[in-house]
Formats: sequence, structure tokens, C-alpha cells
Amino acid sequence: VQLQASGGGLVQPGGSLRLSCAASGLTFSGYAMTWFRQAPGKEREFVASIRSNDGNTLYGNSVKGRFTISRDNAKNTRHLQMTSLKSEDTGVYYCALKLGNPIASTRWDSSKYDYWGQGTQVTVSS
Repeated sequence: VQLQASGGGLVQPGGSLRLSCAASGLTFSGYAMTWFRQAPGKEREFVASIRSNDGNTLYGNSVKGRFTISRDNAKNTRHLQMTSLKSEDTGVYYCALKLGNPIASTRWDSSKYDYWGQGTQVTVSS
């Protein structure tokens, strides 16, 4: 399985960006795809997650109400629509995939994931 993240870039505070994560080589129908991010000098942070089977979503407190994760099961692609971006949203965004139908506590834990994408840089700055 390979994950390809795209869509990062430079945006001004208050702006929007849309990240995408495409999974290839996936033969399982059940999985959760999650975005984590990591800013320089900080720990990796959970951003948002969606399950393929039921569309259940989870959001980190710092992005709730501003970010939306969505799915395109036919293309094995997940999108992260980010709005009202702030400087503290700056970091490298990674998509990760956990096989099965994981519960929330598993999805929060980055060490539980089976596959990771290469990361895409998001910089929010004026």
C-alpha cells in the first residue's frame, strides 16, 4: 500500500487549502485514514480521521469547526479541507492508514498505523 499526499503550500492567515491523500495497492475495504501534522520542535498531532466503512469522523480540538475530512471510496482518496487557517496550523501534514474498523482510541494513536504517506508542507504566513 502506498499513500500519496498532495495539496500543501503557502497560504495567508484566514485562507484555505485542500489536502488530498490517495491510496494505491489497497485490497482491503475497511480502514481508517487519518491526517496528522508535525510542527518544528513539536510532537506529532492528530488532526482528523475518517473510516471507510461508515464515514465516521474524528477531529482534533484545535481544528474542529475549521477543517473537514471527506472520502471518495471509489478513488481510495481522502480530502482535508482546511479553512480559517492560522499560523499555528503550519507544519508537515501526513496521511496515515489503519486497516480494519478501528475505534477512536486507536485512531488517535499514531503508533497504531500501518502505512504512512510522505507528508506535505503547509505554511500559514503573511
